[in-house]
Amino acid sequence: MIFKKPKFWDKKRPNLFSIILIPLTIPLIINNILINFLSKKKNEKIKTICIGNIYLGGTGKTPFTIKLYKILEKLGYDVAVGKKYYKNQHDEQKILNHETTLITEKNRKTIIEKAVMNKKEILIFDDGLQERKIEYDLKFVCFDNQNWIGNGNLIPSGPLRESIESLKKYDAVVLKQSKDDEENREIIHEINKINPSIKIFYTYYTPLNLDKFDLSKRYIVFSGIGNPLNFKELLKKNNFNIVEEKIYPDHFNYGQKDIDDILERAKNIDAEIVTTEKDFIKIANLNHGKINFLKIEMKIKDSEAVTNFLKEKING
Repeated sequence: MIFKKPKFWDKKRPNLFSIILIPLTIPLIINNILINFLSKKKNEKIKTICIGNIYLGGTGKTPFTIKLYKILEKLGYDVAVGKKYYKNQHDEQKILNHETTLITEKNRKTIIEKAVMNKKEILIFDDGLQERKIEYDLKFVCFDNQNWIGNGNLIPSGPLRESIESLKKYDAVVLKQSKDDEENREIIHEINKINPSIKIFYTYYTPLNLDKFDLSKRYIVFSGIGNPLNFKELLKKNNFNIVEEKIYPDHFNYGQKDIDDILERAKNIDAEIVTTEKDFIKIANLNHGKINFLKIEMKIKDSEAVTNFLKEKING
């Protein structure tokens, strides 16, 4: 889905406009009720893991999928990643294809069948918690602690695909941290109130190619991702002098004119340009001049705990 997130979604409480939109959440509420009552099936020939979210966009699903893939590969499992094909998500598919063994098809049942045919032992789905027909062996739900659940309402009144109460049916929460641990207390308390037995794991990002950038210069930053604020904050934390920011909708399909406008603006104000790796992939075939991307890696705060959790659940 290509969208530019409304600002009112991430206010601490619903505002008047959000309240007006509440009746439009009824179809989603009905859909979620139906999903809970549908008969889903596990595939006995392969273990399936789903890394998904209930907050729409920018929760770190794809990087965590890659981390889990590498952990399981290191444990000796023959593992693949499944990603339902979406025409507008070539950026994520390209990254996954480079970092993992990727299977992508138009429906997830076909992805499972293909993984079984290829004799894979474990299949990790990037996205798909709201899938109607498949019961996964293990379900992770990702959040960003900066936005958490926004105003707490369902789409389009807020940013949630499901109510926060849906944490009752998931195995683990992955909390992407952009703030200090102290600021997580309220979030953790709310999670534990809903599901006391759910596991909580923490992730954060670290840059890998800072040496490519001259930090004495001024920078324009642009991105078309789910949570552009996190990227900007990471740049500032690493001493980038950000003088302008251009935000596009998530999964935005750049044209040459978009890039030409950014290059012209940078020239006019004597600034360099930095973007995300996901965005750079989308402009790689365009004339992008000297635009650079900051390569970042997701780190798991306690990877041993995640490894032990996986071993316990897969072998249990």
